[in-house]
Amino acid sequence: MQKPVLVIKLGTAVLANEKGEISRATIRKVAAGVAALAGDYRIILVSSGAVGSGRSFFSGYKGGLAERKAAAAVGNPILIRHYQQHFAVYGIPVAQALCERHHFSSRPRFLQLKETFDEFWKNGILPIMNENDLVSNVELKFSDNDELATLTAIGFDAEVLLLCTSVGGLMDGDGKILSRVEKVDGRIMGLVRTGRSSQGLGGMLSKLTFTKLATSLGIRVVVCGVGGKTPFADALEGRTGTSFAAQSSNLKARQKWLASGSITIGSLFVDPGACKALSQRRSLLTVGIRKVQGKFGAGEVVQLVDEEGAIIGVGKVKIGAAEISAGMSQRNIMAAHADDIVLF
Repeated sequence: MQKPVLVIKLGTAVLANEKGEISRATIRKVAAGVAALAGDYRIILVSSGAVGSGRSFFSGYKGGLAERKAAAAVGNPILIRHYQQHFAVYGIPVAQALCERHHFSSRPRFLQLKETFDEFWKNGILPIMNENDLVSNVELKFSDNDELATLTAIGFDAEVLLLCTSVGGLMDGDGKILSRVEKVDGRIMGLVRTGRSSQGLGGMLSKLTFTKLATSLGIRVVVCGVGGKTPFADALEGRTGTSFAAQSSNLKARQKWLASGSITIGSLFVDPGACKALSQRRSLLTVGIRKVQGKFGAGEVVQLVDEEGAIIGVGKVKIGAAEISAGMSQRNIMAAHADDIVLF
């Protein structure tokens, strides 16, 4: 029986100071924590920090897109070198896996990615993922590494996803960290204090958005910090952080792959009638679509959004955006077959 998959995401604010300088002490603790769990899990580390590591090499750095891409290209080898040095203490080789959205949106490419990771694990190698910022198109970028980590966890059918944050968990109205959340609903989302770290792209709102997606597909999520001697083990055991319970899910591997491409540049806004039909496992017809957003072609995975703006699922469309728009007034055009739709 294969060991379960554990995805650990580390944000820039966790790994580096305000200047973007990587904390060797934190990397050392990360290496020790991962090494301690390597016997029980197949682990994927999703690590930010490349842009922060490289930005000091650019005079007058402003954080524009081109500058971020260039800083990432310089910072990635610096970051991976830190990991190599500290994981070598435990005899764990590391592999850098720079990914783009098409690795998730194309089923053949995703299966190739899984095969590569299987080779890593067979040989005791730890894959360290990050977005390939240098070549990623701005329209196709992941919103942040919380998204990359979540889609990775879903696609690889992970048992647990750890989202490490500088605040250590989700706080209640009194500023105390909640130890457990059964379901991410409106009340829980209302606890979010808007804002983000000075370095990271995400924040607690991002983490809760992707936590809701992951837990709805059967993955336990823990939002935690990296304090203490054994932060990952403590988070897994519920001693620290906020643990979000996994919801019941019986999706097949292909359906989970569909869900792993769920946050895309394409969206179909559907009316209440279409929502009801989809809940009854029926196909999506163009007559039930109120609005088309984004440019996408036949065979691509898009979001399904209800009238309140909530993402209710994803679907692989049979026709492209232009054809869907042209057919919205007709009743008999199928936009997505029921077998190619996953509801959250």
